[in-house]
Amino acid sequence: MLEADIGAQLFERSKRWVRLTEAGKLFLQDARHILALAEQASENARRAQRGETGELRIGFTFSTPFTPLFATVINSYREQYPNVTLSLQEMATNNQLEALSQHKIDVGFIRPPEGGELARGISSPLRFRKLREDPLVAVLPTTHALAKKKKVPMKDLAQEGFIMYPPSAGTGIYPQILRLCHAAGFVPKIAQEAFDASTIIGLVAAGCGISILPGSFYTIHFDGICYRPIADAGATTSLLLAQRKGDASPLVENFVKLAAGMV
Repeated sequence: MLEADIGAQLFERSKRWVRLTEAGKLFLQDARHILALAEQASENARRAQRGETGELRIGFTFSTPFTPLFATVINSYREQYPNVTLSLQEMATNNQLEALSQHKIDVGFIRPPEGGELARGISSPLRFRKLREDPLVAVLPTTHALAKKKKVPMKDLAQEGFIMYPPSAGTGIYPQILRLCHAAGFVPKIAQEAFDASTIIGLVAAGCGISILPGSFYTIHFDGICYRPIADAGATTSLLLAQRKGDASPLVENFVKLAAGMV
């Protein structure tokens, strides 16, 4: 009997009626609350199974937010999955690959070196989807002689001072620029290093040198500078979406499916 199990009288009884005691009323109130919580817990579990709630950790490179696709994907995902918390973390490509392997992020927008080569062999447990390809562009002062050209051959930059990300930044573009320079027959002269693209562009405007960046930075308008595509073969950079192989998380699957559907 329920009353015996809980050790309290829940009902007052007579031959003609039964009614709740004060203990019974409180028990009924709590029981209804517990049943509602149980149903809510079940619904939360079902929503989590569908990838409709939880936290998704997303890495992205410095240049990714300047790509319109990134904003489109993030905004669309927020609209479709409003109860998922997005944790967005700006990280260089190599750092993202490491963070993915260590389960510190769930997906990453990366720019690998030319040819899809990925650093230090830590890419083996990862899967990649190509989202878009951008040209590499020379960032030049508007007064520079090469600014008159529609496209700039790498060999024409042999005598220029380069403003680049430092190797320690772990960007995919750094080794790619070195390879393009070597293919054109020269080793770049590094005039200045900076971790931030807007700083690099500002230094070009200040006459400290030239730079090469992904074409997505076209959207940064800065007095005194211009962008010209690099003419050489292979002077493009891909934006990839990286995830762990075998990651069956509904959160990840939903995000990857949405992003891939916008390509």
